[in-house]
Amino acid sequence: MMFIGNHFIEAVQVDENELSKPGYLGKFKRELKEKYKELIKNSDQSPVFVVCDPEFLPRNMFLKNNSSDKN
Repeated sequence: MMFIGNHFIEAVQVDENELSKPGYLGKFKRELKEKYKELIKNSDQSPVFVVCDPEFLPRNMFLKNNSSDKN
């Protein structure tokens, strides 16, 4: 996941079998930095990257419109 300050920017799925490969996570970090370079350039904060198991996240964290999710 990429955050700038308290703002969630984007999450990508990773293959947990590839995590131990050198450079595997760095590839995603470079891609996200390139994709959001203007946002990063205009921010006074550096991006923060977090890797976590999605099973431990709230179910609706990544829904675009979670107001329709009443369950």
